[in-house]
Amino acid sequence: MTISIAMLVGYVLFPVLIILLFSRVKWMQKVGTVMMAYAVGIIIALTGILPTGTEPGAEQLASWQKLLMNVAVPLAIPLMLFNSDFKLWTKSLPKTMAVLLGGIFSVLVALVVGYFVFRNQDVPQFEKVAAMMTGIYTGGTMNFNSLGLALEVDPSLIVLTLTFEEIVTFPLILFIVAGGYRFFRKLLPFPDTTSAETSAEDLDALEESFENYKGMLKRGTFGKMMIGLLLSVLFLAVGAGLSLLLTHKLNELIVILTITTLSIIASFSKKVRDLPKTFELGMFFILVFSVVVASQFNIYAINKSTLTIMWYILFVMMISIVLHIIICRIFKVNGDLFTVGHISLLCSPPFVPPVVEALGNRKVLLSGIVIGLVGYAIGNYLGVAIAAILGAL
Repeated sequence: MTISIAMLVGYVLFPVLIILLFSRVKWMQKVGTVMMAYAVGIIIALTGILPTGTEPGAEQLASWQKLLMNVAVPLAIPLMLFNSDFKLWTKSLPKTMAVLLGGIFSVLVALVVGYFVFRNQDVPQFEKVAAMMTGIYTGGTMNFNSLGLALEVDPSLIVLTLTFEEIVTFPLILFIVAGGYRFFRKLLPFPDTTSAETSAEDLDALEESFENYKGMLKRGTFGKMMIGLLLSVLFLAVGAGLSLLLTHKLNELIVILTITTLSIIASFSKKVRDLPKTFELGMFFILVFSVVVASQFNIYAINKSTLTIMWYILFVMMISIVLHIIICRIFKVNGDLFTVGHISLLCSPPFVPPVVEALGNRKVLLSGIVIGLVGYAIGNYLGVAIAAILGAL
């Protein structure tokens, strides 16, 4: 078996192994599946075992990598959005909207201001880096990866950006879980007006609704999950057809935005929303994409200009937090609601339950997840808009 064929098999098996470890090893649940996938890919890249240039098998491997990248994310987007109950918004409170809109506004201001602060540092494709950060800081890794694909960002730059994002953001999560939430409670010492609008059973269901891989292969579950996959394939076909109709070629941007729109519409159907384990299946495809992209990592891409990306991300995180706190003080939002809202935007909904557990305030769980779900829905649109605006400037 040639190395290129072995890697093709590995690109599918490594995510399976990551999911098994994530489900069984507690400390790996804190690291997260996506970060593990990127770590595996980077390790593969650093070993130098993959053929490159004119080496035998290099061209075939590159074509397989491109195929997997072009298919994995478009299939993942619908699967991860199908279970999103956007009608939960009707059960939320007005102050949740203040946290959501204030958080998005803060992130966008920080991203644009930071772009003009750092844009003279010769960062490659800097407006696309800003677009990907818009996606991840209003939605999550799904949006980040889909924007990287849609905007045709260099794979090494995708890996570097996500790696720097983890380096900057992970300490914030540790700070909050370790008791830093008390700092935000002091800055925002307003009464907790959040009502227990959902039952304890509903809250337990929300906590279990992300990356719970148990039971995926059960007969009844697997069959319904495959219906979700067929819908995803259908949406991919519609997106590709629309792209061919409008541009006479496959345009990843049109495909991604079409799939995102169709997936949001489909999520309002209870039959689609109740399809089991589609989020987890979508995460599998995201992990495939992550391993493939990270395996193309080029260590020589790290230089003074690319290190600027880390300072840019740190700038964005700090400025967005400060602006968000100011907005929340104006609207008298309490510290716990601010905390889960900002974490949900910066890190995506799966990070909300652990933070809620640290807060000891389950009443803000629904608001945090709703904010993250809306972020999932709008992240791609915002990222494309930021890329277009900054690119024009």
